[in-house]
Order: sequence, then structure tokens, then C-alpha cells
Amino acid sequence: MLRPVKNYKDPIIVTLDVVLYAILNVREKDQQLVPYIWIDMWWKNEFISWDPNDFCNITSITLPTELLWKPDITIEEMTEMDRTPPNPFLIISNDGEIEITDNKVPVSACRMRVYKFPFDIQTCNLSFKSFVHTDKEIQLVGYLNSSEIVEWTHKLMHNQYEWLFVNLTVHRNNISYFHLNQSVVIYTISIKRRAGLYVINFMLPILFFVGLDLASFMISDSSGEKLGFKITVLLAITVMQLILNDILPSSSNRIPLIASYCIGIFGLMMLSLLETVLVMFLLHKDTKEEAEKQQSMIEDCGYKEGDVSINNSYRGETPPEVLPVVKEESSSQLMEESRDFEKLSYELRELVKMLLNSRTEEARPAGYWKGVFQAFYTCSSPIG
Repeated sequence: MLRPVKNYKDPIIVTLDVVLYAILNVREKDQQLVPYIWIDMWWKNEFISWDPNDFCNITSITLPTELLWKPDITIEEMTEMDRTPPNPFLIISNDGEIEITDNKVPVSACRMRVYKFPFDIQTCNLSFKSFVHTDKEIQLVGYLNSSEIVEWTHKLMHNQYEWLFVNLTVHRNNISYFHLNQSVVIYTISIKRRAGLYVINFMLPILFFVGLDLASFMISDSSGEKLGFKITVLLAITVMQLILNDILPSSSNRIPLIASYCIGIFGLMMLSLLETVLVMFLLHKDTKEEAEKQQSMIEDCGYKEGDVSINNSYRGETPPEVLPVVKEESSSQLMEESRDFEKLSYELRELVKMLLNSRTEEARPAGYWKGVFQAFYTCSSPIG
């Protein structure tokens, strides 16, 4: 159960061989990498050796891992317990070399740099070290160099999720933990995101929304459909921003470029919406002023607003029936003359109103803001 060295002050040399087999998941929001790795580890037990000629040429045997001491190697960045079952056996050679092969799916912490999302390249470390032993007790050494590991990884890579494997480097280091020096072997994994899906499903739809917002300028300002259309497109951009917020980590030091891209487009569409509201307000103001001007012209002709018959005719109602003036002292002749006079007065009023309406529609100038917008659109058009 102790370290298998004859001189207890001598360290055990533990050799590591790590190959990346698959990239199962990359959680940008939680800043975690989930790789599938193969680990091959061997060391020498100085108390075990035999001559194969004395034992039927047997050069290696297999024993359960609980029977012998093995190094307590762990991954420093691992944040969750590995759920894959460990290898229950180890191989012992006749010269005392012990080898154990294992596969792991470590959920490791990895700081995501999403400034260039979705065209980003992430680098994550897997640091192998002993849990309690110092560098005077266990020395970790990487077996394959970086180029050999990359070559084997390209051959064995099975699944890459939405990422592309770029490179894997290995280097050895001694790090101090609580005044204890420990030997560490660090494997740095570099992966690149496949950006095509994000460009098609996220960036291009936002550009299409901008095109729809620009096309909405051809809708008439007098109708309320233009305002509703712009608000709908603005809400679509807001939904896109919510989707982006679920992907990107909130602890990023720099604002990602794609977030600035969405905010800029959102701001432009907000200005477009405010411009539409302002134009509709000014046009409504011109219409109200023209209506008041027409009413004042009618009143200047001697017909006041308080006149019930004019109000009814202006509202499009049918001419009122002539109320009989019933007086006990009046004769039937006076009643007929009164009716004829009221009918004549009603016809004169209708004729004056018709003349005023035709005059204001044909000869009156357009409202101030309406004229300004017409002049602006005329000057900004290619023909103008």
C-alpha cells in the first residue's frame, strides 16, 4: 500500500499518455468543456520482478487494481465527478513495470473567450497532477510529444460536436500549492467553432430584418400598418437577442462583437420607429390644422358652429324635418310660408358648403410638414 520504492526518498516516475478521442460538449454559458480522453499511465514497482523462463515464458499478468498501489492522479480543472466506470484491472510486466489504461469524460472548467463569437477559437487545459504527493514523491512525465499527440488524435477523433480540433500541446511544469511543490503535466486543447450554422440561423436573419425595416419606408404614413409592422420587426430582433443571451456567458470581460452588432441594429431600428412616430404626429397635426382652417372659413361666411342645422349637414346627416310651428293663433298660410323659407335656407347652406369644399380641395396649399416631407423625398430621389 506504500509507494513501491526501495529508497523511500526517491520519487516514482509516472509516465502519462493522453489522447483526445471526442469532444462531447462545450458549454459556453457555464464555461465548461466535456471531452472524452484516453489515458495510458505506467510506472515501475521496484519490488516486483521475475524471470519469464522460470514461469512458462509469462511476461505479463493482469491483477485487480485494489491489490497494488497506484498513483492518485487527478485532473485539476475537473468540476464534476467522472461518471465513467474505472478500469478494474492493471497489467504487470516481468520487469516490474505496471500499466493501467483508462478512459474519462471529465467536465472541466474552461474560460471561454467569446469576443469573436461565432468565429472564436477556444483553448482549454487539462492539468494532471497528484492529489496529495509532492514532486519529491511523484514525478509526472508526458510520453508523446505534441506533434505525435496531434497525429494520433486526428486518427482517433470520433465526434467533435460543433467544433473542429485544431491542436493539442503538452508541457511539464512544477507548481506550488499551499507551500507544496507538485509535478504537473498540462495538455492544452485548441478547438475552433463551426460558424456556418450561426451565420445562417442568426446573423443572416438579422440582416433580413433590417431589409424589412428599410422596405417599410414605402408604406404610407397615413395608415397605422407601418407603425405596427416596425414594432413587429423590432420584437423579432429582441427575440434574437434573448437567444444570444442564452448562449454567451455573462462573465465575459469584453462585450462580444456579435452583441455589439445586435445592439447597433436594434438602435437603428429604434431610431427608424421613432422617426415613423414623429412623421405620423406631424402629418396628423397638419390635418388637424387644415380642418380647423376649413371650419373657420365656414364660420366666416356667417354660419356659426352653434347652428344645429349646419352641424347636422356637416356631419353628413339628412336634412332635418321642418318642425311645424304650431300656434293656436297662426293660420295655415303662415305655416306653409315658414316651411318654404326653411327649405330655401337649407338649400342655400348646402350650396355654400359645396363651393367652399371644392375651393379648399383644389386651391388650398398643403400643410407645412407635408410640404417639407414632399420636398425632402423629391430632392433625395434619383430623378429629383
